[in-house]
Amino acid sequence: MAVPDAPAEGGFERRLGLLDATLLVAGSMIGSGIFIVSADIARRLPAPAWLLGVWAFAGALTVAGALSYGRLAAAMPRAGGGYVYLAELYGPVWGFLFGWTLVLVIQTGTIAAVAVAFATFAGACLPAITDGPPFRAGPLVVSRVQTLAVAVIVALTALNAQGLESGRRVQNLFTLAKVGALGALVVLGLAFGNEAARRANVTAPFETGLALLPALLQVGAAMVGALFSADAWANVTFAAGEVRDPRRTIPRALVLGTGTVCLLYLATNVAYLNVLPLQGSPDGSDPWARGIQYAAADRVGTAAIEELSGSRAATQLMAVAVMVSTFGCANGLVLAGARVAWAMARDGLFFASARGLNAARVPGRALWLQGLWASALALSGRYGDLLDFVVIAELLFYLGTVGGLFVLAHRTGERPAGVGYPWLQALYVAAVGVLVLVLLVTKPRYTWGSLAVIGSGVPFYWWWRGRARATVSA
Repeated sequence: MAVPDAPAEGGFERRLGLLDATLLVAGSMIGSGIFIVSADIARRLPAPAWLLGVWAFAGALTVAGALSYGRLAAAMPRAGGGYVYLAELYGPVWGFLFGWTLVLVIQTGTIAAVAVAFATFAGACLPAITDGPPFRAGPLVVSRVQTLAVAVIVALTALNAQGLESGRRVQNLFTLAKVGALGALVVLGLAFGNEAARRANVTAPFETGLALLPALLQVGAAMVGALFSADAWANVTFAAGEVRDPRRTIPRALVLGTGTVCLLYLATNVAYLNVLPLQGSPDGSDPWARGIQYAAADRVGTAAIEELSGSRAATQLMAVAVMVSTFGCANGLVLAGARVAWAMARDGLFFASARGLNAARVPGRALWLQGLWASALALSGRYGDLLDFVVIAELLFYLGTVGGLFVLAHRTGERPAGVGYPWLQALYVAAVGVLVLVLLVTKPRYTWGSLAVIGSGVPFYWWWRGRARATVSA
């Protein structure tokens, strides 16, 4: 099962070192969620301790998953990540269903949503983007936000098609910038907090009056936002074929990247609570009185900066910070995602055109196929609905992939080293399994919808498999 580290597979060039890989992990994780989703969590669980608990638990799950993925990456350091792991551990159909769902919804839907978030926040700096009339071409009506979102997707696709070095440099620059911006928000929030907010949050009771089962259901529903904000950490495994010494580099990058981001997210929420009261009034005339729960348009980060600076101009400052964050996030998603389509095409389970590398040694056609579909999702306006499927679908695949360590240990007869085996994996599988069941109750439409999206790949698997066999026979 082991694959030699060198030479690079399929013509790829191994240009990504530990810093590059770590910044790819962190940069793919940090988008717009950390600036927004705390409002929804606070409305579902109206006590400060619950808010921090959700973020802490989401962080613990993320790091635990990353530790387990690191062991799999060391055993199978090939481009494709979860596609390769699931195919090797359970059979090619399971790897294909992961890749199918990733290409159809997970990666492309997230790219579309992040690009639209970039364009929406750009409207805070240039109101014409959000207030201007839409573009019309016959029956087609496209808003300016959607137009800018597609422009971002096309630009990043073209950039990454120029070679790994171009994408790597943009990723590193924007990740360092947004980590610095989040760090500054944390420092300012902790150093110059609001005494009234701090006192209100410290004295708020932990108990919410919920019985155990309702509380579990509420926590499960609230976890979706935090998990989505901390998602995309496995993107570095998709590009394993371009990482130097992947057996050592990828596991380290996964732990360093996820650990850093999850601690930063938790610290950011502590800073929010140091500046704004958690509980607020939806019709409060004073923005501060709206609290975290009812921050305008759920923009908790903007509300915190406005409170710290006492100026409405902070809205534009935060908008720029979110634009930097989402642009870097979209770049990481574009860079890594096409490698899965390439790996599927390599195995005859996707369009043959996606199998080749261009003159810059990157999967150019797979990049453009990904970019076109992500643009279509952005123009459709349905990416928001698709994202409700993303977290649930990914949880199911994470469940199977992390559980695959048991399969790997049984198959090789060796105990995985350095990953807390088997207790960490058992706890992770149990926790994620309970969370999926909770979401089945609280969000049945999206849970069953996720299963339908995954299942829709079955006929395509048999079609491509049949074509691949016919080609070999010929």
